[in-house]
Amino acid sequence: MYDAHHVNSTLLTQDMSMTTALSAADHSAIEALIAALESASNAADGSAFAASSADDADFVNVRAEHHQGRMAIAAGHGASLHSIYAGKRNNYRVKTARALQTDVALVHVESQLDAPTGPLAGQHRALFSVVLQRAESAWQIASFHNTLTPPVVPLR
Repeated sequence: MYDAHHVNSTLLTQDMSMTTALSAADHSAIEALIAALESASNAADGSAFAASSADDADFVNVRAEHHQGRMAIAAGHGASLHSIYAGKRNNYRVKTARALQTDVALVHVESQLDAPTGPLAGQHRALFSVVLQRAESAWQIASFHNTLTPPVVPLR
Protein backbone atom coordinates (compact mmCIF):
# COMPACT_ATOMS: atom_id res chain seq x y z
CA MET A 1 0.00 0.00 0.00
CA TYR A 2 1.28 3.46 -0.95
CA ASP A 3 1.61 5.84 1.98
CA ALA A 4 2.59 9.31 0.72
CA HIS A 5 3.25 10.62 4.23
CA HIS A 6 5.63 7.74 4.99
CA VAL A 7 7.42 8.14 1.66
CA ASN A 8 7.79 11.90 2.11
CA SER A 9 9.04 11.61 5.70
CA THR A 10 11.49 8.88 4.65
CA LEU A 11 12.84 11.06 1.85
CA LEU A 12 13.13 14.02 4.21
CA THR A 13 15.04 11.88 6.72
CA GLN A 14 17.35 10.63 3.98
CA ASP A 15 17.96 14.17 2.72
CA MET A 16 18.77 15.39 6.22
CA SER A 17 21.18 12.52 6.84
CA MET A 18 23.08 13.42 3.65
CA THR A 19 23.76 16.96 4.87
CA THR A 20 27.48 17.64 4.96
CA ALA A 21 29.11 19.73 7.64
CA LEU A 22 31.55 22.45 6.65
CA SER A 23 35.17 21.62 7.40
CA ALA A 24 37.49 23.91 9.34
CA ALA A 25 39.15 24.74 6.00
CA ASP A 26 35.75 25.66 4.53
CA HIS A 27 35.00 27.94 7.49
CA SER A 28 38.39 29.63 7.08
CA ALA A 29 37.85 30.09 3.33
CA ILE A 30 34.38 31.54 3.92
CA GLU A 31 35.68 33.93 6.60
CA ALA A 32 38.41 35.02 4.15
CA LEU A 33 35.85 35.59 1.37
CA ILE A 34 33.71 37.76 3.67
CA ALA A 35 36.82 39.67 4.84
CA ALA A 36 37.71 40.32 1.18
CA LEU A 37 34.18 41.69 0.60
CA GLU A 38 34.59 44.00 3.59
CA SER A 39 38.00 45.21 2.38
CA ALA A 40 36.71 45.82 -1.15
CA SER A 41 33.71 47.71 0.17
CA ASN A 42 35.86 49.87 2.44
CA ALA A 43 38.22 50.56 -0.48
CA ALA A 44 35.20 51.58 -2.61
CA ASP A 45 36.26 48.99 -5.21
CA GLY A 46 33.18 47.57 -6.95
CA SER A 47 35.23 45.23 -9.16
CA ALA A 48 37.04 43.73 -6.15
CA PHE A 49 33.70 43.41 -4.34
CA ALA A 50 32.27 41.41 -7.24
CA ALA A 51 35.42 39.32 -7.79
CA SER A 52 34.16 36.50 -5.53
CA SER A 53 30.85 36.32 -7.38
CA ALA A 54 30.05 33.67 -9.96
CA ASP A 55 29.65 34.98 -13.52
CA ASP A 56 25.87 34.53 -13.20
CA ALA A 57 25.50 35.60 -9.55
CA ASP A 58 22.49 37.49 -8.21
CA PHE A 59 22.77 40.43 -5.83
CA VAL A 60 19.83 42.14 -4.12
CA ASN A 61 20.79 45.27 -2.18
CA VAL A 62 19.02 46.93 0.75
CA ARG A 63 16.90 48.98 -1.69
CA ALA A 64 15.69 45.74 -3.35
CA GLU A 65 17.61 46.49 -6.55
CA HIS A 66 18.45 43.21 -8.28
CA HIS A 67 21.80 43.01 -10.07
CA GLN A 68 22.45 39.93 -12.20
CA GLY A 69 25.95 38.84 -13.16
CA ARG A 70 29.40 39.74 -11.86
CA MET A 71 29.74 42.73 -14.20
CA ALA A 72 26.41 44.25 -13.12
CA ILE A 73 27.27 43.67 -9.45
CA ALA A 74 30.64 45.42 -9.93
CA ALA A 75 29.02 48.35 -11.74
CA GLY A 76 26.22 48.73 -9.19
CA HIS A 77 28.60 48.59 -6.26
CA GLY A 78 31.09 50.92 -7.88
CA ALA A 79 28.39 53.51 -8.48
CA SER A 80 26.95 53.39 -4.95
CA LEU A 81 30.36 53.26 -3.25
CA HIS A 82 31.29 56.53 -4.94
CA SER A 83 27.98 58.30 -4.35
CA ILE A 84 25.57 57.64 -1.47
CA TYR A 85 28.14 55.46 0.37
CA ALA A 86 31.21 57.64 -0.31
CA GLY A 87 33.54 57.74 2.70
CA LYS A 88 31.67 55.06 4.58
CA ARG A 89 33.16 52.19 6.60
CA ASN A 90 31.72 48.66 6.76
CA ASN A 91 32.35 46.00 9.35
CA TYR A 92 31.24 42.42 8.53
CA ARG A 93 30.94 39.49 10.95
CA VAL A 94 29.96 35.96 9.94
CA LYS A 95 27.01 35.02 12.12
CA THR A 96 26.36 31.51 10.77
CA ALA A 97 27.69 29.27 8.03
CA ARG A 98 26.36 25.84 7.17
CA ALA A 99 26.50 23.40 4.33
CA LEU A 100 23.33 22.86 2.35
CA GLN A 101 25.07 20.29 0.16
CA THR A 102 28.69 19.24 -0.28
CA ASP A 103 29.43 22.18 -2.57
CA VAL A 104 26.77 24.68 -1.44
CA ALA A 105 26.80 26.76 1.75
CA LEU A 106 24.46 29.29 3.32
CA VAL A 107 26.14 32.14 5.20
CA HIS A 108 24.55 34.92 7.25
CA VAL A 109 26.65 38.00 7.90
CA GLU A 110 25.98 40.89 10.25
CA SER A 111 27.06 44.24 8.86
CA GLN A 112 27.55 47.65 10.38
CA LEU A 113 27.84 50.67 8.10
CA ASP A 114 29.20 53.96 9.39
CA ALA A 115 28.55 56.77 6.90
CA PRO A 116 30.08 60.13 7.88
CA THR A 117 28.08 62.26 5.42
CA GLY A 118 25.45 62.18 2.73
CA PRO A 119 21.89 60.89 2.62
CA LEU A 120 22.79 57.83 4.71
CA ALA A 121 24.86 59.64 7.33
CA GLY A 122 24.98 57.74 10.59
CA GLN A 123 25.25 54.13 11.64
CA HIS A 124 23.22 51.38 10.00
CA ARG A 125 23.06 47.65 10.61
CA ALA A 126 22.14 44.94 8.15
CA LEU A 127 22.01 41.18 7.86
CA PHE A 128 22.89 39.61 4.56
CA SER A 129 22.43 36.09 3.31
CA VAL A 130 24.96 34.64 0.91
CA VAL A 131 24.60 31.36 -0.95
CA LEU A 132 28.05 30.09 -1.89
CA GLN A 133 28.92 27.38 -4.37
CA ARG A 134 32.27 25.65 -4.60
CA ALA A 135 33.81 26.17 -8.04
CA GLU A 136 36.90 24.03 -8.46
CA SER A 137 38.72 24.65 -5.16
CA ALA A 138 37.26 28.04 -4.19
CA TRP A 139 33.92 29.27 -2.90
CA GLN A 140 31.98 31.71 -5.11
CA ILE A 141 28.91 33.81 -4.42
CA ALA A 142 25.85 32.49 -6.24
CA SER A 143 23.36 34.76 -4.47
CA PHE A 144 23.64 37.71 -2.07
CA HIS A 145 20.64 39.37 -0.41
CA ASN A 146 21.15 42.33 1.91
CA THR A 147 18.49 43.46 4.40
CA LEU A 148 18.63 46.53 6.65
CA THR A 149 18.03 45.90 10.32
CA PRO A 150 15.32 48.29 11.49
CA PRO A 151 16.50 50.84 14.05
CA VAL A 152 15.56 50.18 17.63
CA VAL A 153 12.97 52.70 18.75
CA PRO A 154 13.11 53.33 22.50
CA LEU A 155 9.90 52.92 24.45
CA ARG A 156 8.54 56.08 26.00
